[in-house]
Amino acid sequence: MKRCRIGNAEVAQIGLGCMNLSHAYGNPPERAIAQRLLLRALELGVDHFDTAALYGFGRNEELVGEVLAPARGRIFLASKCGMTGIDGQRVLDGRPATLKQTCKEALHRLRTDVIDLYYLHRWDKRVPIEDSVGALADLVKEGHVRYIGLSEISVPTLLKAHAVHPISAVQSEFSLWSRSPEFGILEATRSIGAAFVAFSPLGRGFLADAIADPEEFVAHDFRRGMPRFSGSNFAANRRHLPALHALAREAGCTAPQLSLAWLLARAPHILPIPGTTSVAHLEENWAAGDLSCPPGLLERVDELINPRTVSGLRYGATALAEVDSDEAPGTPTP
Repeated sequence: MKRCRIGNAEVAQIGLGCMNLSHAYGNPPERAIAQRLLLRALELGVDHFDTAALYGFGRNEELVGEVLAPARGRIFLASKCGMTGIDGQRVLDGRPATLKQTCKEALHRLRTDVIDLYYLHRWDKRVPIEDSVGALADLVKEGHVRYIGLSEISVPTLLKAHAVHPISAVQSEFSLWSRSPEFGILEATRSIGAAFVAFSPLGRGFLADAIADPEEFVAHDFRRGMPRFSGSNFAANRRHLPALHALAREAGCTAPQLSLAWLLARAPHILPIPGTTSVAHLEENWAAGDLSCPPGLLERVDELINPRTVSGLRYGATALAEVDSDEAPGTPTP
């Protein structure tokens, strides 16, 4: 497994997104199942674990802290602030005092004295980015945080933030069917020496062919509000999967592994963090780091699933209004 830098730290190129062990995609697994998955990740060599205050409204940080605390010295721990749960509702709040209080609570839940990488989960546009990043810089000075990250951010906002304090990582959705990082932020992170952490690298389960019918999603599944999972959009997108499986067979791997290999080949500073509730899928994703694809095959994958062939936006209007990332030219603005 290739290793990459985040700040002055070095981590395996494929990490683990912990969100769906507590949040967003239907009913989370039983705690014992989630614990076994995290422990198996450690056994495999995963050393980059990503969580957030928002996930399960603190429960995901508690889970990660409980299971991984004994291994704290050999893992790279990332979490996020700026979006939390209050009285059962998601709240966006980037005020400095709020970010510092969220960090204090996160340290307690994670059972650690310092968070390796602390992201601003979303930029609260009511607060200047310089003020929010300034609060995170204070946390670095105080020894509570080692490195600062930003999530779903545009190039101009990144550069404003980086002028206040070095930004060590930017996290955004990036996969075959979500390409907004290619419109500026991927190159910008490379130019300032920051890592690019790709969340949902398997299209929220779509590229793993794990979704037969979105109508079967439980009522609180986050994907119900995403246009590309709805009706005719999903039917059109699903027609690409047989060809993706065929290309994977040519490469001697699975469709999820081929999707991760495509992403890893885009730039050397990309670190995918696929999430899963299945140990088998965890092992499958991890093995993608050693995959070698035949010449020209990744270009064929790229031609199969891309912004021209995918139907529907990645977010609905409300979620799109919350992000600051650079979308494809012509993307509707809510």
